[in-house]
Amino acid sequence: MTSSTTLPSSSASVAAVPAAGGPLAGRVAVVTGATSGIGAATARRLALAGASVALLGRRADRLVELSDELRPTAAGQVLPVAADLADPDALTEAAATVRSALGRVDLVVANAGAMLGAPFETAATAEWDRMIDVNLRGLLLTGRAFADDLLAAAADGGPADLVHVGSIAGHALYPNWSVYCATKAAVAQLTRNLRVELGPRGVRVHTVEPGVTHTELGDDMRDGEMRDALARMRTDLPPLSAEDIADSVTFAVSAPANVNIAELVVVPVRLG
Repeated sequence: MTSSTTLPSSSASVAAVPAAGGPLAGRVAVVTGATSGIGAATARRLALAGASVALLGRRADRLVELSDELRPTAAGQVLPVAADLADPDALTEAAATVRSALGRVDLVVANAGAMLGAPFETAATAEWDRMIDVNLRGLLLTGRAFADDLLAAAADGGPADLVHVGSIAGHALYPNWSVYCATKAAVAQLTRNLRVELGPRGVRVHTVEPGVTHTELGDDMRDGEMRDALARMRTDLPPLSAEDIADSVTFAVSAPANVNIAELVVVPVRLG
């Protein structure tokens, strides 16, 4: 089993910074998949908006690099924690580490994901396992690890937010992406059900579903033709940026306490 690891800064340890004004001032956020792309961009936006932010992911060096980047201008604290999100013990340990350092969590962005395409009959089943582990199991375990925090924050008057980063692939039809689409469809339906389960207790549950976005996602696919197809998809129209999705997440969690922006589909204009 992989345990979580709290990562010291390469230049300084985590230290409290007086909270500045901002829509998320005083809040404690967790962002998974914070090593790159949408996760890293979201961590930047939440920190800029005033939240203390725990950065979760597997690549320790990138977490430390991002935390060092954010600390000089962050209104709150920044805490890098390396963990395998598909390992329940590691996530439980990571959650305890975050609470000890930052306090009770009231904002969780479950962003970590894998996007691996291939024709169904030739796909490597190890890639299926990875997408199920990261896109679904990791997302489930993330929500479970912080559910008590969110419910307690809501009981104290909130706000409390659980954000799932899904994809339009959960609704659309994309040949050769069937298993990826299936995992994102599961995320969409999970979010809807959690919304009616946790919403009456004060926790806002959201899904933000990007269209074509320029990130590292998919760069590690085994199928070379699918990598080329993804690259063409990202050049045939101006894609979204990771920052576009980060702005959308920040918008959703900054809404008035009684407003839940439940399902936010974000696509490039030319996608239609």
